[in-house]
Amino acid sequence: MAVSCRICKYFGTRLVHTPMLSSFRRGVSVSAPRFDVPGGEGFLSKLFVRKIEPTKESHSTMLSDKEVIYELQTHDVKPAYLEQYLDNYGKHVEVVNQLKVGELMASWTVGIGDQDQVIHMWKYTGGYTGVDTAKLTMKENPDHKRLLDERLHYVRRRHNQFLLTFSYWPQIAKRDGNNIYEIRSYILKPGTMIEWGNNWARAINFRQHNEEAFTGLFSQIGRLYNVHHIWCYKDLQTRKITREAAWRKPGWDECVAYTVPLIREMDSRILIPNKFSPTQ
Repeated sequence: MAVSCRICKYFGTRLVHTPMLSSFRRGVSVSAPRFDVPGGEGFLSKLFVRKIEPTKESHSTMLSDKEVIYELQTHDVKPAYLEQYLDNYGKHVEVVNQLKVGELMASWTVGIGDQDQVIHMWKYTGGYTGVDTAKLTMKENPDHKRLLDERLHYVRRRHNQFLLTFSYWPQIAKRDGNNIYEIRSYILKPGTMIEWGNNWARAINFRQHNEEAFTGLFSQIGRLYNVHHIWCYKDLQTRKITREAAWRKPGWDECVAYTVPLIREMDSRILIPNKFSPTQ
C-alpha cells in the first residue's frame, strides 16, 4: 500500500516547511518500505530509522566498558531547604571519600530547567559487584545513615539511574574555573540504541573544537533507552557560538537527520557546579 511521505527541512530544533517542499510533497508517494534509491542511499531514507541487523551481543557490550558504572542521582529539593541540603550532601561526600567505595565525578544545581533540582554523578569501578559493595558499606555506616535521615526532610522527590558511558566519547576530564554545563537528555525508541551510537560516533567529531564534550551516558537500570549528553561551556554565549559553529561543518546536518527520528522525548537543562563538585 502506498504511503504519503511528509518532506520537511530540519533547522535547529524546528521543522520548517518550505513552499518548494510543500509543492513537491503533494506529488510524492512511495511504497513502504522502499526508501532507498537503487545503487545508493536516497534522500528519503535519511528521514527514517535504518535497519539494525540482529546480534547476539548486548547493546551495552558493543557500546561501552561494563566495568565502570555511573550513577546519576536527581533530587528535587524543597525550595526553602536548598542551602541546608547542599551542606548535608557535602558532608555525605566526605563520608563516601573516607570509605573509598565510590567517586563523585560531578555535582550540579539546575540553573535553567527544573528549578530546585540537584544532580550528582557517581563512579563505581569493578562493575555491579563494586556497586553492591558500595551500597552495602554505606548502608551499614552510622554517619551515612544519620546524614540520609536528615537529608530526607529536605527533598520532595528522588530518582536515580545506573548508566554506562559511550566508548566513543572522550574520557571524563574534570574542569577548572567558572563553567556552566548542559545536560541534554533523550528518550529513544526501543531498539535504536545501536543506531544512535553509530551516528554519534561520527557526530562527536564535530563537537570537539572547544573541548565542550564532558560525557555521554546511556541507562542500564532505571528509565531505559535514556541517553544523556553532558557539555561544558564557559557561558551561555559560548554555548550559542559553539552550537552554531557545528551547523556550519559538513556532515553535522546529516548526523542530525539520522538521529532525530530515533527520539521520543528530549530535554535540556543548564547546570551550575556545586562548590564541592570535583569538576567546575
